[in-house]
Amino acid sequence: MLKTTQRTAAVVHLDRLRSNIRNIQSRIQPPAEMMAVLKGNGYSHGIAGILPTLQQCGVRRFAVAVWEEGAALRAAGAVDEPVLVLGDTWDDQLEELIRHRLTPAIFCEDTARKLNDLAAQHGVVQPIHIKLDTGMRRIGFGLDDDAMDAIARIAALPNLFIEGAFTHFARADEMDRNETPLQYARFMQAIEQLRARGVEIPFLHVANSASILLRPEVHLHAARAGDILYGLCPVDEAIWPEMGLQEVLTWQTYVALVKTVPEGAQIGYGGTRITDRATTVATLPVGFADGYDRRLSNLGYVMIRGQKAPILGRVCMDQMMVDVTDIPGVQRGDTVTLLGDGISIMEMANMLDINVDEILCHITARVPRVYVDENE
Repeated sequence: MLKTTQRTAAVVHLDRLRSNIRNIQSRIQPPAEMMAVLKGNGYSHGIAGILPTLQQCGVRRFAVAVWEEGAALRAAGAVDEPVLVLGDTWDDQLEELIRHRLTPAIFCEDTARKLNDLAAQHGVVQPIHIKLDTGMRRIGFGLDDDAMDAIARIAALPNLFIEGAFTHFARADEMDRNETPLQYARFMQAIEQLRARGVEIPFLHVANSASILLRPEVHLHAARAGDILYGLCPVDEAIWPEMGLQEVLTWQTYVALVKTVPEGAQIGYGGTRITDRATTVATLPVGFADGYDRRLSNLGYVMIRGQKAPILGRVCMDQMMVDVTDIPGVQRGDTVTLLGDGISIMEMANMLDINVDEILCHITARVPRVYVDENE
């Protein structure tokens, strides 16, 4: 239930997060450890709010997308844990990696040399992870001899330490295709080529959420848990219920006003919905500025008193209207569920034909994150 002072809230269920962590840890093959991926502010769950639960569950490695997220993670209390920055860091911001003790992904010799010079100025040896492109075609060193030679030169720089190497699978969720085994083989061949050049890399990781669930043979030294940490489906929906993972975030608001309009009434901007009977309309104080997708206009629904209330007309910037004609007794102040408890993130993503991650990442900062633990 919302507090009376809240217009809306994204509710993060820490007990569900804890259950997911235990589930994932039970699947990871030793000696691999879990690396929690907290990019996108913890997939919109809030880094600071979920960090204590991760730490309590023994998670000691983290990954973020950009150095700013790494700095936020340090400020939230990840004092000593390794934090890997998966994406690019621009030259002028490389010093932030050193300042916040972050480990960057390196995929360019020039960047490595600049970072080495900065590390020398600070009197530190900076750990790095080498990113290899085995088929994603995004960032990463290629697999040719020139790339291997460049990595060997990086390994010789006095103020850098190649702690790890990794790649990213493009199609790990597709068990009927051979791309993931091919990418894995390319990665391991590159590691052997580097070893032949005298470059020993102690920490290797390639497994993402889908391969944690489906491909235990590729877990190596760490497995990066992203989607599945938050209960988001990265595999075939038919097998997803078997995995036992729970969506961690629900989203609520309340009924601001209830009114009855006659048959033939036009609803909302553009009058895109015309009532075909006398209709009881509930107005909700949430709209697309909060991250509720405007494409759900006349398509989606919310949950009120345990029943579906279809959206009427266009979702506005800060408000929306729903049909409660068939839900008895709806009144101002009733709790409304926008996500969860009757409408899953997966269901909404399917409605919009988008990725589940997009649903959560669209929820804006003006929606407060509220943390609850039903086991306490």
